Amino acid sequence: MLLRQRVARTAGLRPGGLRLIGSSRTAGLRCYTSNTPGRPGTAATLHPLSVRRQPPVLIQTSNLSTSTSLRKQNDKGFFDGVIEPLSEEEAKANLEKKQAEEKEVAEAKSSSSDPAPPAGGQGTPESPDGRGSSAPGGGSSGDGSGDGGRRGRKSGERALSKPIVPEVYPQVMAIPIAKRPLFPGFYKAITIKDPNVAAAITEMIKRGQPYIGAFLFKDENADDDVIHNADDVYDTGVFAQITSAFPVSGGDQNSLTAILYPHRRIKLSTLIPPKDKADTEQPPSPEPIPPKVSDEEAQMQKKGDVVASFEESAVVPPNSEQAAQPYEPTSFLRKYPVSLVNVENLTEEPYDPKSPVIRAVTNEIVNVFKEVANMNSLFRDQISTFSISQSTGNVTAEPAKLADFAAAVSAGEPAELQEVLSSLNVEERMQKSLVVLKKELMNAQLQSKITKDVESKITKRQREYWLMEQMKGIRRELGIESDGKDKLVEKFKEKADKLAMPEAVRRVFDDEINKLAHLEPAASEFNVTRNYLDWLTQIPWGQRSAENFGIKHAMTVLDEDHYGLKDVKDRILEFIAVGKLRGTVEGKILCFVGPPGVGKTSIGKSIARALNRQYYRFSVGGLTDVAEIKGHRRTYVGALPGRVIQALKKCQTENPLILIDEIDKIGKGYQGDPSSALLELLDPEQNSSFLDHYMDVPVDLSKVLFVCTANMTDTIPRPLLDRMEVIRLSGYVADEKMAIAQRYLAPSAKDLAGLKDAKVDMTESAIEELIKSYCRESGVRNLKKEIEKIYRKSALKIVQDVGEEALPESEALTEEGKSALKESEQGHKEDTATSSTASEKETAEKPRVALKVPDSVHVVIDKDNLKDYVGPPIYTSDRLYDVTPAGVTMGLAWTQMGGAAMYVESILKSALRPGTRGTLDITGNLKTVMKESSTIAYSYAKALMAKKFPQNHFFDRAHIHVHVPEGAVQKDGPSAGITMATSLLSLAFDTPVDPTIAMTGELTLTGKVLRIGGLREKTVAARRAGCKMIVFPADNMSDWLELPENIKEGLEGRPAAWYSDVLDLVFPNIDEEKASKCAACEIKNKEKSEKKRSKSKSRDDDDSD
Repeated sequence: MLLRQRVARTAGLRPGGLRLIGSSRTAGLRCYTSNTPGRPGTAATLHPLSVRRQPPVLIQTSNLSTSTSLRKQNDKGFFDGVIEPLSEEEAKANLEKKQAEEKEVAEAKSSSSDPAPPAGGQGTPESPDGRGSSAPGGGSSGDGSGDGGRRGRKSGERALSKPIVPEVYPQVMAIPIAKRPLFPGFYKAITIKDPNVAAAITEMIKRGQPYIGAFLFKDENADDDVIHNADDVYDTGVFAQITSAFPVSGGDQNSLTAILYPHRRIKLSTLIPPKDKADTEQPPSPEPIPPKVSDEEAQMQKKGDVVASFEESAVVPPNSEQAAQPYEPTSFLRKYPVSLVNVENLTEEPYDPKSPVIRAVTNEIVNVFKEVANMNSLFRDQISTFSISQSTGNVTAEPAKLADFAAAVSAGEPAELQEVLSSLNVEERMQKSLVVLKKELMNAQLQSKITKDVESKITKRQREYWLMEQMKGIRRELGIESDGKDKLVEKFKEKADKLAMPEAVRRVFDDEINKLAHLEPAASEFNVTRNYLDWLTQIPWGQRSAENFGIKHAMTVLDEDHYGLKDVKDRILEFIAVGKLRGTVEGKILCFVGPPGVGKTSIGKSIARALNRQYYRFSVGGLTDVAEIKGHRRTYVGALPGRVIQALKKCQTENPLILIDEIDKIGKGYQGDPSSALLELLDPEQNSSFLDHYMDVPVDLSKVLFVCTANMTDTIPRPLLDRMEVIRLSGYVADEKMAIAQRYLAPSAKDLAGLKDAKVDMTESAIEELIKSYCRESGVRNLKKEIEKIYRKSALKIVQDVGEEALPESEALTEEGKSALKESEQGHKEDTATSSTASEKETAEKPRVALKVPDSVHVVIDKDNLKDYVGPPIYTSDRLYDVTPAGVTMGLAWTQMGGAAMYVESILKSALRPGTRGTLDITGNLKTVMKESSTIAYSYAKALMAKKFPQNHFFDRAHIHVHVPEGAVQKDGPSAGITMATSLLSLAFDTPVDPTIAMTGELTLTGKVLRIGGLREKTVAARRAGCKMIVFPADNMSDWLELPENIKEGLEGRPAAWYSDVLDLVFPNIDEEKASKCAACEIKNKEKSEKKRSKSKSRDDDDSD
């Protein structure tokens, strides 16, 4: 029969099931111990102020002693004490004390007569952690006893006993653990979220059977309270006791936190699948709790009888009747959907504590602990608690427990920690724990290094800041140096004194300086004012570049960079001549208008070099914000002046050359119209006091030479165009392109291809063929691309023909390049996939020198092999028609790309019939003005036929279709009037027009030929098309006379005031008799004559009858 033993409750109970053990008056110790029924504990009275909180994971069962050996350990360092061997007297005293305690427990068991259920007072809700306490205030050792301290020390010590944990517990409820396993002897708090598992744990505690099996999940991300498959967890776990359980604060009411104390290692043999939750409609309710103790039993407890804790199992004598009946302590759990497992205990393999390997590993673990403790205060407290809790007083005596402790306090990988738990060989376990602990040491060292580095940086900065503030204060007191604001004000004043600011600007500067002097540096207005003063003092007030008024110098510079462009060069020379005579020049606004690629932008830079002016270029193509021209108001964050003020700051002179590119493509948006903002900028009468929004002071721009570029003037606003002096640049003819290619393009392309000193020549015939068959545009940009392509292909051909042996890579690299290449190759061999450094070295440009092409290499590009470099010709003939049929006439058109030849075709859609009426169809993507021109030409042609050839009714009977080729291109303009009229008359007369005649001019209904634009470009196009005669309005005769002779060479210009002049030129030998005849009219007359003949014949027959 078993006695129900009562375990004395300690003076204080910490949350989570930990007891606080007070400071011993003799030894002065202060530590914690668990309330685990593993070993007896000698409790002492505890003063509340002596409590010191420790991490729960480090608290394990211990036999606290106030013996001499423990006091000796406390006097020394915690590792010095535990490593020092015990003396024979100390070891003997510990052994005798332990035997006396075991004997006392055995006597208490033998004195019991009746077995009692394992509940008693422990199952009450007031003690959910299972620690027995039947007397108010609990049992207490030391100065008091279970009745509140009225009993003596002797009875208190007799009440202490060693609760018993079942050695064999074949079936337990299994709880899976995530992240890290549990180790025997070290507490662990877990949270139970499953209400069924929580209910089961609550009933287990009430029944006095708080034992579970804890197994680690294999998946780190798994989170469940039930094991559904045995393969989900490791088979090695721990047999743990639930020391206490309490609801989760602020969380779900069905969740609870349980404090587990693992006792030993177990192995999972079989898993009993959990009951399906669907079978249980109502939440499980606990089985009836055994009845409370009787009054007699309560009286016995009050008298100090020993009562059994729920932490001990009911031990039944072997010979009793109950032993014969099979007892399953977990049978009541089958109604809960929880996981039950059959387990078996795992025992450690025998080992020799005095083994050299174990001793060496133990000493190494202890040394690592010392190093970690010096770096981490938390480790130091944990190790101190562990060393004090050892019952033997020496950690070397229990190497297995030391290995478990090392793994328990290390933040290792779950798999590594599980290997330590699964190792039954103590030597192997210690070695694995040492590996985990070494990693923890490395982490601690790295953390310590980072912490020291950060602290050193912070300390250094704080020290520097403190010293600087002190130094500023000392200098300020001594008057040696003023603060930064005063220095900034002095700097602005010095800069302003060097400038010739106008009076109005000077007043604004003084006001802003005074404002800055009275502002605090931390104020937001301080930075705004400082930035404004910075811009105000960076404008070159009164500073100008010394201009060069040498005519010869200007001509030399302009001819060096550009060929032709006589109009532009003459205008610049005029500008220089005026400046030379006056001694000074005023700013001008020039606008270069011409097709792309004729050198409008580049000529601006040449002009700046010829005049010795600073050069600044900005493009307004697509610009929609007025602030780009006139700046932002200073009220905006990040406000800046406009581009003109920025140009003055960059050039540092009042008279630079500012090139405004693509002025015809300026935009217009919701932020304003930039073209309107340019009106003030480009007006010579207004730009002497240009007002920028940011500067808000007048800036003199009258000395600035503005040069604008555009492809056409149609899109430039009229008021803006009126302020500029327009200089038109026509396209280049073949002779000019040839000269430009030979002088500028070919040498530059040869040098860029690395063939400067090589014998690679491009013949004149090749350039001529390139211009004629590949590059017919007005500019030379495409010609430049084709020449560069030719020289690049020549370079490739040389390298391929000569071979890389003749041009080795080693000769091309300098010494720095060779070393860089060597390092790059080594880095590539070491790690091709992951080495970013190697890849960076490979892509970095290595220092090189130019290789010399051997003298034996000679490449000649001529007309015959040109297609090997640039492909087949794009243009196969000079013009669309070599021989024009009747109804086809060549006209001339102006485009943004220059002039172009444009043919007009007219045909009859059907044969002439006497009864038909004439119609006109027009195609060719013609816009409104050109459609009206075609209608006017058709009407005039009908009127001309009616006036000069009244017998010819061609237009009254003919269905005519007029078409202008290249229908994908939109065409508009009035200058094709005479061309369309000529095409219609050629069809009516059935007489072709000479294919070498081109014409342009607007036609009125009365036959007047009006003035047109773009005669220069049209003349260039006519010459490019191989024409010999060009017909143009008589009003354009002045334009024709101004054309250079090289453009008019080979062309005969014939002005025409009326269309009759054009008719005499294109149809000089017209047969009036033939022109007066009409096929339809002849058919009709023939039919009439036949009818008359037949009628007369019939009359004669009637008369004869």
